[in-house]
Amino acid sequence: MATEILSQLSRVALYARVSTLNHNQDPELQLAELREYASRRGWKITEEYLDHGISGSKESRPALNKLMADAGRRRFDAVLVWKIDRFGRSLKHLVNALAELDARGIAFISLRDNLDLSTPSGRLMFQIIGAMAEFERALIQERVKAGIARARCRGTRLGRPSGDLDHARVVELRAQGASLRAIARKLGVGLGTVHRALPARAKTPSIAIAANG
Repeated sequence: MATEILSQLSRVALYARVSTLNHNQDPELQLAELREYASRRGWKITEEYLDHGISGSKESRPALNKLMADAGRRRFDAVLVWKIDRFGRSLKHLVNALAELDARGIAFISLRDNLDLSTPSGRLMFQIIGAMAEFERALIQERVKAGIARARCRGTRLGRPSGDLDHARVVELRAQGASLRAIARKLGVGLGTVHRALPARAKTPSIAIAANG
């Protein structure tokens, strides 16, 4: 665990992100503070990971992806960021990423937030963040359920419409060994539509193929 390596930290990775190259956002402002902090602690900076012009919600961040891959190879003992919102794409991503780092024995430090997950107070904050993420997931699930219930009350049919589905074509593709998901993609219909279109015996590939042979 990260708490066990607090006194052994020697290699640190820096991560910085700016969401746009305009509006005078300069990653060097973040990196300068991070370098100074690492120097005061006597840590060696193994690499600086920098994402330019990428919004916080963007799913793919090349530098962040590389950092997490290098974390799996234990190329550093800690990750140092300027602020926690520079690191996490979302609350869920933040919790998962911090848990992954912790499981690998890598500490996480957010300079401006005064957050160090290798300390007892930092560990407490991580638990609070995790609880907030769980609460957020629960709220989203409730909203989805409420939306579905309202749609059903209005008589809205959920799922993709079957249209003029060629049932014979569905059976033919299944007999050729195609999966239900592949058939749905090929015909542009929902998976449930394909499942309902097939006779019971054709829903198992081996049976369908044997019948075709």
